[in-house]
Formats: sequence, structure tokens, C-alpha cells
Amino acid sequence: MKVTEHIKKANGTTQFSFEILPPLKGQHIQSIFDNIDPLMEFKPPFIDVTYHREEYIFKDVGGGLLKKQIVKKRPGTVGICAAIQNKYSVDAIPHILCGGFTKEDTENFLIDLDFLGIDNVMALRGDAVKTETYFKPEKEGHHYASELVSQITDLNKGLYLDEELQNCSETNFCTGVGAYPEKHTEAPNLDSDIHFLKKKIKNGAAYIVTQMFFDNEKYFKFVDKCRNEGITVPIIPGLKPIATKKQLNLIPHRFHVDLPEDLIVEIVKCKDNSQVRQVGVEWCIQQSKALQKAGIPVLHYYSMGKSDNIKAVASQVF
Repeated sequence: MKVTEHIKKANGTTQFSFEILPPLKGQHIQSIFDNIDPLMEFKPPFIDVTYHREEYIFKDVGGGLLKKQIVKKRPGTVGICAAIQNKYSVDAIPHILCGGFTKEDTENFLIDLDFLGIDNVMALRGDAVKTETYFKPEKEGHHYASELVSQITDLNKGLYLDEELQNCSETNFCTGVGAYPEKHTEAPNLDSDIHFLKKKIKNGAAYIVTQMFFDNEKYFKFVDKCRNEGITVPIIPGLKPIATKKQLNLIPHRFHVDLPEDLIVEIVKCKDNSQVRQVGVEWCIQQSKALQKAGIPVLHYYSMGKSDNIKAVASQVF
């Protein structure tokens, strides 16, 4: 079932969803199930599965020579989605990126998903790899998520890259895209960010999931700004409870979001990470309840591979 259909079917009730990371290469899928199992009591209509593109390193092979070696530390997004749908009878939403994909790769990826009966995809540009300062697309790939959305929409119309194909079947994907209540780090300002978000919607995106935020007012102001710009699709808030003191610096640096002063003060007071975890859970509970009260259709949690604090939040909200 499509995300938009899940929202309509809920008839105003706030739903619970979450995002998981594929296990590191060499780990068993049971590690995924162990994190999903505790959250199934909250009846998520869908679960997102991130995709991690290939990166490369250069190994010294002697004689002043370096060998380029491709590494992929978290494979398995498509297989995990299939396993989730088979095991839990819940819709799985794979992330699909511009980075690391040619247009042909993208088409083949989407065909596989269609064969598996996967109805939803999250279309993202993706970040630059560690060896790059700025994002660099594949030679025959997409530069922007809006272009990726267009390719998905074309496939939904039965338009494939090979124009000579005849009697092509149409796919039926519901496409989600990302957004940034505090603007993307590469955007000059929020107005510019929303301009390109509108382009993704125009090209066929049916819903939006935001980057994490810790101040609900920033989310509400962002939604109001989107609505004033004519964006009418659902805007699902992304949430994450802080769990360690290290994240005070890591989250603003990596995800380019601000932390409220009150939250910072409470975390600084903590003697250890067990206390930080409790502060993070309580803060996220209050965020979630306020969003729920406002009638937000879905609350989406970033689990980062661990479910215990997400369960602690959900048990007080859903």
C-alpha cells in the first residue's frame, strides 16, 4: 500500500514509522529483526530502509603505486525490504540515491523493486562520499533528486530509457522526498531550498519526510512556508532522541540542525550517557505529543540501528 493511502486510511490518527540502517557487511539480517521486533507493537504502516552507496579507498601496493578499491559497508537494502515485507507484512520503503547510480542502474533497481511488489520509494540525492568535498554524480547519473523523481514518474507511465521498447508495463511507485526545516547545508537560504522542493513535488513526489529537528516551531514554520508556496502533499516530521553527550556536537555537525538551549543545558548537567538517554527520550516524547496533538499524520523516527529509546518514546505516545 502507498504511504499516501496509509495516511488516508488512518483517518486523522497519527501513525508511527521508523527508519533502519542495513547491517554492516558480514552481519546477519537477524540484527535487523532484533531491532524491528520491539517496535512492531506500535503497528508501523511502513518502515524505511536506507541505502549506502559504494565508496572507494586507495591501498598502497608498494613501489609508489596505489590501487583503487571499491568498498560497500552496508549492502542489502533491496533484500532487507523484501525480507521485511515477507516477515512482518508491513510496507518497506527503500531509499534510492542519485549518488553512485547511473540512470540505467536506477531503472534496473526500480524494476527489481516493482517485481518484489514494493510500492514506495524514497528518492534522495545522497551526500558526497568522504573523498569528495561536494557531491559528484555518476557520469550517466542524476545530479539532483528532482531528476531522479522524474525518472520514477516516467517509469510509472511506462516510459523506459530504451525508447524502442514496446508494450512496456507501467510501475506504480509512490515517491517520497526529503526536506530540511532548517535548510540543506548547501542551500543559500530556506527560500531557495523550498524552490527546489517544489520542483520535486511538480515532478511527481507524493510526500515529504523531513530531516530530524529538535524544535517543533521550526517544523511548523517550515510547513506553513511550504503551504504558502503551494506545496500540499503530506510533510512527515523526522524525529530522533539524543542518546549520548557526543551527539551534542555530532548532530549539528553531521546533520546541520540546531539544538534548543534548554535541551543543551539539560544534557550538559548529565553525569553519564544513561542520564543523557533519559533526557533525550523525555524531550522526544514531548515533541511527539505536541506534533500528535497538532494532527500530524505520521511521526517518523530515525533509529540509527537501535530501537530501545525509540520504544521508550513510542510507548508513551502511541
